[in-house]
Amino acid sequence: MHPRMCALALLLAFAVPGRAQDAVNAPVAELDLKRYSGQWHEIAHLPMFFQRQCVGDITATYTPRADGNVTVRNACRTKEGTTDVSEGIARPVAGKPAALEVRFAPDWLSWLPMVWADYWVIDLDPEYHWAVVGGPDRDHLWVLSREPEMNRALFQRIKARAAAKGYNLRELKVMAPLRP
Repeated sequence: MHPRMCALALLLAFAVPGRAQDAVNAPVAELDLKRYSGQWHEIAHLPMFFQRQCVGDITATYTPRADGNVTVRNACRTKEGTTDVSEGIARPVAGKPAALEVRFAPDWLSWLPMVWADYWVIDLDPEYHWAVVGGPDRDHLWVLSREPEMNRALFQRIKARAAAKGYNLRELKVMAPLRP
C-alpha cells in the first residue's frame, strides 16, 4: 500500500469513534415540558431494582412546578394488589431541553450528586402520544404511552429505534397490552 494511503487509513481509524452508537444516543432536540406533563402509561422497561415489585398498571405523572422543576409521581400495581407510589423531582439540564435529572431521595440529600439520575427523552412522537426514556449509559429504558396499551407494530418500530441507539433489549419487560 502506498505510504499516503496508509497514513490516510490510520488517520481515519483514529477519527472514527469506538462505539458508533454514542453519536445517536442523545436526548431529542426539543421537548415542551408543558406538553410532556401529565400522565404516561409504561408499556415496557428494562429491569430496574426499584421496579421489582411492579406487575402492572405502571404510570408516571409529571407536573410542572413554579420553580422550573417537575414533580414526578410513579405508581404501579404490586402482586399483592396494592399500589406502590414513589414521588420525586426532576430538574432540567442546562442547554439540553430533553435531558432531565431526577431524584427520589429526600430534599435534604439533594446536594449529593449521586442522588440525581439521568432522565433523557431519547425518542418522542411529534404529537406526544408516546415517548422513550433512556440515559447516557443505556442501562435503563422506558417506553411510555398516553394510552394504557400500544399498537404492536408501533412498539416494534420503537424497539428497533432504541436498539439502533445501542440499547440491549434482550431483557425488555413488556408491562402493558400490545394490540394488533
